[in-house]
Amino acid sequence: MKEYRLITVLGPTASGKTAFAAALAARLGSEVISGDSRQVYRRMDIGTGKDLADYIVDGLPVPYHLIDICEPGEKYNVFRFQHDFHRVFAEICSRGKLPVLCGGSGLYIESVLRGYEMPDVPPNPALRERLKDKSVGELASMLAADKALHNTTDLDSPQRVIRAIEIEEFRRRRHSKHSNFPSVPSLNICLLIGREQRWERIGRRLRERLEQGLADEIRGLLDSGLSAESIMYYGLEYKFVTLYVTGALSLAEMLDRLETNIRQFAKRQMTWFRGMERRGCIIQWIDALMPVEEKVESVLHLLNQQ
Repeated sequence: MKEYRLITVLGPTASGKTAFAAALAARLGSEVISGDSRQVYRRMDIGTGKDLADYIVDGLPVPYHLIDICEPGEKYNVFRFQHDFHRVFAEICSRGKLPVLCGGSGLYIESVLRGYEMPDVPPNPALRERLKDKSVGELASMLAADKALHNTTDLDSPQRVIRAIEIEEFRRRRHSKHSNFPSVPSLNICLLIGREQRWERIGRRLRERLEQGLADEIRGLLDSGLSAESIMYYGLEYKFVTLYVTGALSLAEMLDRLETNIRQFAKRQMTWFRGMERRGCIIQWIDALMPVEEKVESVLHLLNQQ
C-alpha cells in the first residue's frame, strides 16, 4: 500500500478549504503549507482570502507556511513555489509531522505532486512588446495552440497570458522535460460543492470582503506607490475593485462583473482538478457541505486504509 508523505486539500474558491485544512492539521498535530499563488503577498489580505482566523482551532494556533513571504509588486511564480514548498516540506517532515498542503492554484499544487520541471524563465522584452496590444482572448488562443502545461485558472489579465506564452516559448526552446524535484506521494482530497451552493457562497463571500474593507485595502496599495495596473495583475478581486476605486466602473458594474468572473474562475478550477485526475493524480472527492469534523474523520479513515 502507498505510504503518504503529504495530504493535499483542493477545492474551488469559497469551498471552505482553509478551515478544513487547518482543522485537519490540528487533529494530526501538523502544519499547513499554502498552495495559493496570491496569498504569498503581504498587505494583500482581504482580496486574497487569507482567512487567517481559520488557523485558530479550539483556541490554539495551527502553524502555516508560504503566506506573507513577498512584497506587493513582486512576481511570484511556480519556480519559486516549488523551491519554497520543498524547503518547508522537508522542515515539517523533519519534525515527524505529515504536512497538509492547501490551495486552489492548480498548477502550483500539481507541480509538486507530480514533480514538474518549472524553469526560472527570464522576461522576454521583445515578446512582450510584440504582444502588448493583443486582447486576452487573442492571447489565450495563441497559448492554447502551443501549450504544454499552464494554470488556465489564472489567465485573467493580458499580463498573465503573456507570461504564460513567455514560459511556453522558453520551455520549447530548451526542450527540457526532466523534473528538478521528485513527485510527492499524497492523499489528495478535493471539496466538491454544487453549482448553486458555490454561487451562493461566492456572492456572500464577495459582500463580506467588501464590508471588511477590500476597497480600502486597494486604496492603501495605491497610496504605497503601486500602480493600478500592477495591482490588477493579482487576480479578479484586485482587478475589478481597482477599476471601481479608480472610477472606471460604478459599484453596480463592479459587483456584477466581479461575481460573474469569480463564478467562471471557480468553474475553471474544477476543470483543472478533473484534468489532474486524467493526468494520473488520484483524488478523493468529499462533500464540501459536510460538517468540518465529519470531513476530518473521513480523511483519517482514508489514512488508516493505507
